[in-house]
Amino acid sequence: MIATIKSDDFIITVDELGRLAQMELLKAKYRTEDGENLKILGSNQVKPLELRFSDTKINEEAFATPYVNEGAAEIDVTEAAQTLTLVQRLSTVTVTKKITFKPSGEYKVDISTSAATPYFITPGYRPVADQTIYMLVRGALIKGADDIITTIEDGDAEGHETFKNAKIASAFDRYYASFFYDFEKGLNVSVLQVAKGDPLIFIKGEGDTSFRGYIGAKEYKVLDAIHPELTDAIEFGWFTFLATPFFKVLLWINDYVGNWGWAIIIFTILIKFILFPLSYKGMMSMQKLKDLAPKMKELKEKYGKDPAKMNAQMMELYKKHGANPMGGCLPLLLQIPVFFALYRVLLNADELQGAEWIFWINDLAVMDPYFILPILMGVSMWYQQKITPANFTDPMQEKIFKWFPVIMTVFFVYFPSGLVLYWLVNNIFTIGQQYYVNHAYAKQKEMAKEAHNKK
Repeated sequence: MIATIKSDDFIITVDELGRLAQMELLKAKYRTEDGENLKILGSNQVKPLELRFSDTKINEEAFATPYVNEGAAEIDVTEAAQTLTLVQRLSTVTVTKKITFKPSGEYKVDISTSAATPYFITPGYRPVADQTIYMLVRGALIKGADDIITTIEDGDAEGHETFKNAKIASAFDRYYASFFYDFEKGLNVSVLQVAKGDPLIFIKGEGDTSFRGYIGAKEYKVLDAIHPELTDAIEFGWFTFLATPFFKVLLWINDYVGNWGWAIIIFTILIKFILFPLSYKGMMSMQKLKDLAPKMKELKEKYGKDPAKMNAQMMELYKKHGANPMGGCLPLLLQIPVFFALYRVLLNADELQGAEWIFWINDLAVMDPYFILPILMGVSMWYQQKITPANFTDPMQEKIFKWFPVIMTVFFVYFPSGLVLYWLVNNIFTIGQQYYVNHAYAKQKEMAKEAHNKK
């Protein structure tokens, strides 16, 4: 190694080819299970700031010729930015690479060549610090000049994707990223296919080239402080349109309460109140359908051989009693996009790493070590089913429904405890809402009965 860059939060080493060989994160929450500093770059992967020439002969010579560090071997950027100057002298061209590192993990790169020679430089293969089994999005993210964000996941790279004047070119993992950006002139980006279809980003340069970069954790406030648009490098998947505002609300709540667990609880309650008017209508429809279940069964037995007539009679029955067969599904349908958006937030938000809640939950980003939250969630789901009106006419469907809490409990055992906490709190408040609706419906029926008797 020819240089080491240190700050309170990280250590970066630079190798003989002028690349960022490794980055160690020093915060306690990033420590491995063995208590060691987390290293985010793969040892056998392409490194950030690797430079490749278009000319094959020059390129071969460049990979055999080390850079020379013209300054100090150790640089401390804790208090202020510092510049590292590296020079590579080749037979036909001399490359000067100046890298100005900042305490945040941001850096500025200025590359000059003594002769006009086309080359490409990469932010490297994506970080490989996370090896979890969750369904994660990993790969490359490019924000184009038109502000459209394109994500190329591992395994999906075709090897000929290009983007002119792109604003951001990021190689990212679950919590970490290495990326270049230029919001003024833009970057001419090419994506190569490596390994089993994984993307590898390069930007084109010739002569003097300048751009900025960042390497480290995708912390929202850190990226926002560098440049607000850099927060677009935080990947939330298909539900980004919902996940991003959810995350901002959670951040705002956490800033006030100072605990991510309580922030999740407050956020869940807020969502339940917002959706309650629609949930109320759906729950009332379920009550009506429960009362109509015997009549629905009679119609099924009477017109079972004539589906068209049976459906017509069913619709007439619903219309007469003001019941909506889809109304009972509405609360669940509303929760699905909310659940998946929040799933992406709680799965991808670096802020939840090492975030404690209470007692046994020391990290909301990982599974509950004692399975307490998943079990409580399963119990709450079972009890919610118990007090929720059911109108099953198919015995098999009813059996599947009864086993659903067990299936979900097993499924949620390996989920991040923050997500399980959300679903548990959601169930508890749904139970409260169901009690309220049950009481309101019983009172409504009683009033209707009294009105009928008076007539």
